[in-house]
Amino acid sequence: MSGLSVAYQKKPVLRDVTFEVNEGELIGVIGPNGAGKSTMMKAALGLIPSISGEVLVYGKPCSEQRRLIGYVPQRESVDWDFPTNALDVVLMGTYGRLGWIRRPGAKEKAEAMECLRKVGMADYADRQISQLSGGQQQRVFLARALVQNAKLYFMDEPFAGVDAATEKAIITLLQELKKNGKTVIVVHHDLATVQQYFDSVLLLNVELKGFGPTSRVFTQDMLQHTYGGRLAFLDHTIAAGATEAHGGVSL
Repeated sequence: MSGLSVAYQKKPVLRDVTFEVNEGELIGVIGPNGAGKSTMMKAALGLIPSISGEVLVYGKPCSEQRRLIGYVPQRESVDWDFPTNALDVVLMGTYGRLGWIRRPGAKEKAEAMECLRKVGMADYADRQISQLSGGQQQRVFLARALVQNAKLYFMDEPFAGVDAATEKAIITLLQELKKNGKTVIVVHHDLATVQQYFDSVLLLNVELKGFGPTSRVFTQDMLQHTYGGRLAFLDHTIAAGATEAHGGVSL
């Protein structure tokens, strides 16, 4: 990503953001509310217009690499009353490689069921998505991203509003994606788990405030620079996270 800028009604919400990610990393995007985290993801994917900048995926414009990219949006942005079941939602992840004419067949349905199994939702394949809990809905959307077999994943707050079991299932899945060489960029809001979950951290508040290995970037000074005077508990959060990481906590 190079020089990405976005404005709403002439007001800058993202200004000259430039960074390059390494393959096979889990990257957390953190910053205060209104910092432009979701906007950055949507602009990178071409879902909203940008006023400047470019996004390259494996050396080519993002628009030419759709099949290599998976996206999990914020749960609140989805119409959960749409009349479809969990399996059909996951099958939507196969449409990109099938094209407009072909419909998912037995092979695609088997792949979709396997992805539902990976997120613990195989028993809910025929359940209407409106009848699922928030955590279950999030798992279904993760399964939809998985079935794409992408190389790069964008996930917008996948841990928001989910129960402990779902959070554990999600981070286990992210670790599996990393193990398989995938790159995952995650908008995240829980500072207490940043050190446990992510290899690198991107600090954002309209502008890029810092980017690099979590051990180097996730510090009191860098977070204060990003959040300003709104995080009086930072010392405790960082110390607790460092203790847990040192203790070898694994999920």
